[in-house]
Amino acid sequence: MDSKTQRSLTPGEARQKIRDGHTDTTSGWSDGWAQANLLAVPRAQAFDLMLFSQRNPKACPLLDVFDPGAKRSSRFQGDITTDVPAYRVYEHGELVEERTDVADLWRDDLVAFLFGCSFSFERALTEAGIEMRHTLSGSTVPMYRTTLPCESAGVFSSSMVVSMRGVPPHRVPDAVRICARYPAVHGAPVHVGDPSLIGVTDLEKPEWGDSPVLQEGDVPVFWACGVTPQAMVIESRPEFAIAHAPGRMAITDINESELITP
Repeated sequence: MDSKTQRSLTPGEARQKIRDGHTDTTSGWSDGWAQANLLAVPRAQAFDLMLFSQRNPKACPLLDVFDPGAKRSSRFQGDITTDVPAYRVYEHGELVEERTDVADLWRDDLVAFLFGCSFSFERALTEAGIEMRHTLSGSTVPMYRTTLPCESAGVFSSSMVVSMRGVPPHRVPDAVRICARYPAVHGAPVHVGDPSLIGVTDLEKPEWGDSPVLQEGDVPVFWACGVTPQAMVIESRPEFAIAHAPGRMAITDINESELITP
């Protein structure tokens, strides 16, 4: 499937492609429709996760919360247990399995949360002529755990995870300005420049995603990342959780025009 076809897919068509066996990244899919990070936790921890997202809106911009046990909502009209290319299953904070279908693991007490994804602002940056080098190379954006603290809520605590993109120096102000209009999908960067100042010691060794694709002179620019909830699961160790595999997102029925501020 070529990139033009990927971009033109409606959310329903994209989810059908996933059910038919697509397991790779969804970067560049379904122009105009928001993609989302998934985390599902037992109802007993759902209020704490809601509070964590409210206290940390840069890292966890909340797009939707399903009813307990529900597999779909008005903002995601597919099946959350089958319509994500790859899932990660956690038990007591340990990653125990990655799979392409979690229907048999779904429980009546699980509450699915969808968080905004950087793919929406990447499209805006690309339209402004700022290349997304990882997309052009067919790789997943690199993601790093930082020393930037999140505000704790109930049983949940974590430091922030960030994604990094190389930007030419003269385009950094444009990148900040453009992304600031998308607070529901992480908004403006949280750091520009020296990665050591946020606890990232080696750009070539991200904890999630692929090694960065940089050109000479690029400035590393860091955005809050929707993998933060998975770092929170690893640190806080709830008894069970299901998440998306990084870069393999839930394609929602939310039009990106709803997420842009004037």
